[in-house]
Amino acid sequence: MKIVKRILSNWMERHQDPVSFALHMVGIPMTIIAVGFLIAGWWLTALILFVGGYAIQFVGHAIEGNDAGELIVFKKMLGKPYVAVVPRDKGTSASTSEPASQ
Repeated sequence: MKIVKRILSNWMERHQDPVSFALHMVGIPMTIIAVGFLIAGWWLTALILFVGGYAIQFVGHAIEGNDAGELIVFKKMLGKPYVAVVPRDKGTSASTSEPASQ
């Protein structure tokens, strides 16, 4: 149960903007429902729901000002900097990561 709380807490921290949060509340179910349509053999509907749901979530991250989780994984693998959390309180710093100097 601790891990679920930690994951949910991290997710809430990364989705503080109300518009971004609302877009995710639409986009996430779309991507999940797409799997059902894929299993049922409705390929085009599944594709539209999946791509549309992801696009909506990426718009949310653009509004939020941070990178989507999937992009963070790739940026980490490539040693690129990324923005995980954009703070909403004045005077705090963003949670970012820079690749280690070699």
